[in-house]
Amino acid sequence: MVEQFVGTWKMISSENFDELMKKFGLGAAERQLANQNRPNFTLSVDDQGIICMNCLNIFNAPELKFKLNESVVQMTPNNRQTTTVLTLENGKLIQKHTGDDGDFIVEREISDGQMIVRSTLGNVVAVKTYEKEA
Repeated sequence: MVEQFVGTWKMISSENFDELMKKFGLGAAERQLANQNRPNFTLSVDDQGIICMNCLNIFNAPELKFKLNESVVQMTPNNRQTTTVLTLENGKLIQKHTGDDGDFIVEREISDGQMIVRSTLGNVVAVKTYEKEA
């Protein structure tokens, strides 16, 4: 079922991302730069079931490697250490980061050929929409 997410995706819209970055504690200058960015997201799966995700953005190009349902320790862009688990639930790819200051959840789903990404931190939800590149 992860196969539907495989490929390169280009962001076409973003909602409430500034509020999410505020919740992460990013300053106005960082938020302004990030809001101007339209990142590409790439997901691949190797023959051993390792999922590789890469989101090219203006700050960095983090490559994350996971196996479904296995936790990994990860540093977030704001230098938080988290334990991250990637699961597949009802056709949605769920990435849950658990740290000392709460959970950050990224939920990806395919709807009408687009990838909808909901990022939740506390009571703040940001939504990004991506289209698959040919």
